[in-house]
Amino acid sequence: MPDRELEGRVAVVTGGSRGIGAAVCAELGAAGAEVVVNYASSADAAEAVCAGIREAGGTATAVAGDISTPEGAAALVSQVESEVGPIAILVCNAGITRDNLIMKLSDDDWRAVVDTNLGGAFFTCRAVARPMLKRRAGAIVTMSSVVGVHGNAGQTNYAASKAGLIGLTKALAKELGGRGIRVNAIAPGYISTELTDALPDAARDAILGQTPLGRLGDPADVARAVRFLVSDAAAFVTGDVLAVDGGLGI
Repeated sequence: MPDRELEGRVAVVTGGSRGIGAAVCAELGAAGAEVVVNYASSADAAEAVCAGIREAGGTATAVAGDISTPEGAAALVSQVESEVGPIAILVCNAGITRDNLIMKLSDDDWRAVVDTNLGGAFFTCRAVARPMLKRRAGAIVTMSSVVGVHGNAGQTNYAASKAGLIGLTKALAKELGGRGIRVNAIAPGYISTELTDALPDAARDAILGQTPLGRLGDPADVARAVRFLVSDAAAFVTGDVLAVDGGLGI
């Protein structure tokens, strides 16, 4: 792909202050997008991501907002549209985990994960749909997971939220495609982040043993896939679920 194929396009990345989100922000910034790094509470981390993009010659702005509520998501989209510019790209990346076996999983942990991972994507997509529809253009990527495709013991809340994102993505692709808006999902496998760094050696070895490529993914692996899906190189791709999992889901 060209070096700056997203030049001049405003890209909002929810949960962009760390991990996969931070890598996506850096990748889109390198592609020329004007990146909005959304965060809920990690202001310093979000500003650090912005600083890195600017040092590389890009443009970035950190914007606070709790997208797990309809009001927060609507406020984020309104602020970006009025202060930064028309949103061309939305990456729904914000997510949390609160793992436990179902008999021990509390109502609060169920609601928190589903409200953030699935509800947040829904609220943000709904808020951004109206201006994108008016412009008859836009690209949306939701961040699902291999767990949303295949399930995982001890993660009923997380798996349900990530499976829901796939349904949301496919429905939106059909609903918005006639107006030139593309909607795709990415299903990462096990990516090297703070969460996987805390895995016991035995669990890590088991994952690697099931992954044909024999390694954990890097956040940059996912970020490059996002860059492709929001670029004109993927102009005829919508409603797809792109697995970035080293073959784990085979």
